[in-house]
Parts: sequence; C-alpha cells; structure tokens
Amino acid sequence: MQKKIRILHVAQAAGGVDKFIQSLLKYLSKDIFENIIVCSHSFEKQKYDDLVIAFEQVDMCRAINGLYDLKAIYLVRKLIKKYKPDIVYAHSSKAGAIARISNMGLHNICIYNPHGWAFNMNCSKFQKMVYILIEKIAALFCQKIICISQAEKQSALNLRICPEKKLQVIFNGIDIAEYKNYQHVLSKKSLNIPENAFVIGMVGRISCQKAPDNFIKAAKIIKKHIPNAYFIIVGDGELSTFVYDYAKKYKFNDSLLITGWVNNPMNYIKIFDIAMLLSRWEGFGLVLPEYMVAAKPIIASRIDAIPNIINNRINGLLVEVDNINEIYKATMELYQDTKLCKTLVKNGLNDVYKYFDVKRTAKEHTDLFINMISVKR
Repeated sequence: MQKKIRILHVAQAAGGVDKFIQSLLKYLSKDIFENIIVCSHSFEKQKYDDLVIAFEQVDMCRAINGLYDLKAIYLVRKLIKKYKPDIVYAHSSKAGAIARISNMGLHNICIYNPHGWAFNMNCSKFQKMVYILIEKIAALFCQKIICISQAEKQSALNLRICPEKKLQVIFNGIDIAEYKNYQHVLSKKSLNIPENAFVIGMVGRISCQKAPDNFIKAAKIIKKHIPNAYFIIVGDGELSTFVYDYAKKYKFNDSLLITGWVNNPMNYIKIFDIAMLLSRWEGFGLVLPEYMVAAKPIIASRIDAIPNIINNRINGLLVEVDNINEIYKATMELYQDTKLCKTLVKNGLNDVYKYFDVKRTAKEHTDLFINMISVKR
C-alpha cells in the first residue's frame, strides 16, 4: 500500500479561512492524504474531528508581536518535527510568516496561501511597505504560493513578491452539496420581520473591511424610497455599535437586525431579497458564491478579486467602493426590475456550479500536491 501524503496545515485567522480549510479537507481523499491542523485558539476542535488525524493549537496573535511570534515559531517548528509532514500548507498572512520561518531547513515542501494579501488592506504606507517586505522575504522559503483569484496573483506580480512560476491560481469554492441539503429553519415570522418586508442583507464581519458603515448609510436613503425595506447584517464586529446607533439616530432601528456570529448564515441569506458585499478590500469574497447558490441578486463593490467573481450586469451589479449613491441606485434598480433580478440569479447559479464548487478546488489542490511530491521524489 502506497504511503499517504501527510499535510500539516497552519492557520491563525478563523472565519473564512476556517471555513475554507474545513471544506477543502472534506473533499481531499483520505485514501491519498492524511491531514493535521496547527491553529490558533479561535478554531473549534469538534469541527475537525472527522477531518484530521491530529488537532494542535498554538497561541498566534493577528498583529505583529515579537515575543509572541517567536514563541509561536518555536512551537510550530516543534510540531513540524513531531509530525514529519510531506507538505506544510500555511493559510493567511500571519500563519504564512510563522509557518515558513518555522519550516526553514526542514526537508519538506512548503506551500502558502495568503487568502488575500495583507498589503492590499486599507493601511498606512509604512504598514504596506512592511507587509510587502515580509512577503518578499518569506516567499523565499516556500515552493509555491496559491492565489485565490487572478487579482491576487496580479498584485503579487505588480509588486514583484516572487517569480511568476511560484504563483498558482486556485479559485476558492463552497460546498454546494452541503448547501443543497441544508434544512432552512428560519423565516421572517420567526425573526419578527414583517411578511411584506423587502429584505436587504450582508454577511460578514462588522469591520472597516466589509464597509457596514456604507451599508447602513445607504439603508437610510433606501428606507425613504422603499418604506417596507428591512436590513439584516449577519455577523459581528467592532462597528456593530456604530451601525445600530446610526439606525437609531435616523429612526429605522426597528427595521434592522444584527444577528451576531452564527453557525448558519445560509438560514438568513435565504430570507434576503438582495444580498450585498461592499468590501473596501477583498481577497476573494467567499460569501458571493453562497449568495449565488441561494439564488439571490447581488450588489458588490468593484475591488480586488470581486470582479473575478461578479461580472457586472451579468451575474450581479458592481458599485464603486465607498459610493453610497451607487449602492442606493443599484438597490432601486433591482427593486424595480424583476426581469434583471431573474437574469442575474440564473447566471449566478450557472457560474457557481461551473467555477466555485469546492470539489473543483479540492481536485486542483490534489493535482498540485501529488505533482509536487512526485517532483521531489
């Protein structure tokens, strides 16, 4: 019997990265691979019980912190030596730096997936330069960098992060089979939303990146023109208080629901009439295929990887970043034009099956892993 390929995944950021890893591991063949995860304490062990042969947690903080980072590097290196993987697969910027430094001088393949470059975030010029420098140096210590969109690959090429041959694009995907079998238990009635409400929603962290401030400011204008409009934000974050206080100030907080973190965002998406992603920067935007499979018309910002997923006026509407008037106009167009909505939804469903199924993501990863192992051997 041929020896299985052992992959040790290192991850710090939960949220979308956590979800991605779970979906990927589900469809990587257990006859070919055995997986180990080394992650921060943001991850929940029970979610990985049937997916990995070992689950290890290490203190990893998101910000750059010399002492904590050195300790994390020491512990991750220790675990790499303990499990002796064929491949170390690092997920996201912080874990990417820690894993690649930890793996220096050890005889295995190292792959890195930034899940959205840190230097593409809204940050100061100095921070951007630091992130670019870290990525350029760390790129020397891995054999392959997986980009989750063409936009992400182009960013790396524009900044000369590494030679093009080191970059490979593998689009993210969602577990379509799981969504098809999902039992939806929520309804407008169960959430105390009026049955005649026109529901506009977004899923994501309530933080600067996802622009919930723009969502709620646009909501104020939309509410004047669509009196039965109701707004849902599925998520939580540091701007939650701002969002609620803004709605309260302009007297439409009774038409706003902030769910907090939930395990079943699709339950809420099913209630949406329009789904939004208004990010200021975005590595991929995994929620967009989720909106598509839920058959929702989409409004999204024209930034980074989003135009790789949303083709304007074909499977969704694109608006400029931070342009509240465009968000309002796009909403009104979808509200008034049911034919356009049906076209966008139909094309979105076709695209999600064609391009964004995680089974395809897993197949492309499988081919990459096997190819790199065969070259090494």
